[in-house]
Amino acid sequence: MNITRGFTGRPRTDNAGLPPGQYDAGDDWPVLSAEVTPELTAADWSFRIDGLVAEARTWDREAARALPASAYTGDIHCVTGWSKFGVRFGGVSLDAFLDLVRPHASATHAVAYSHTGYTTSLPLGDLTGGRAWIAFEYEGRPLPAEHGGPARLLVPHLYFWKSAKWIAGLTLLDHDEPGFWEQNGYHARGNPWEEQRYSGD
Repeated sequence: MNITRGFTGRPRTDNAGLPPGQYDAGDDWPVLSAEVTPELTAADWSFRIDGLVAEARTWDREAARALPASAYTGDIHCVTGWSKFGVRFGGVSLDAFLDLVRPHASATHAVAYSHTGYTTSLPLGDLTGGRAWIAFEYEGRPLPAEHGGPARLLVPHLYFWKSAKWIAGLTLLDHDEPGFWEQNGYHARGNPWEEQRYSGD
């Protein structure tokens, strides 16, 4: 199993590890969603990558879980202002999926879409190199439905609206195509350390 630590590497004495404008949520994990939590079982879940790839593919849960297991231990940050320190997610590195579909050299961005229809856009570079996961577990237990279970995208170095709940797939593109919140005034990238909350930040 691959364990990836947080990317900041900063000490957290007296909240020194908080990005600007954030507060430590402690044990709380607020539930924030743009849509109603779906009734989606593990047996019904699937994940697809298409667009600018050599071979589009779809995985059911069993096939996805058969890929090499990976985990993230570190921090997460929400655009609404809360941060959680030292969380642990288990799943599969997105690199393992992308290696199988072989993105075209022209692919620069991705649209992540959920089983609910929610979308968010990301530069492809933010999804590769051990920086993103399909997460099935939180703190050693199945990911709760209200937090995106049975599986969510996890991109912990960006604000958490980029970590689409109930992930259904990625479409790789050669341009940026704004998703739900990006169309409604949120920043195209969402780097917490640069406070990229809204368009123009």
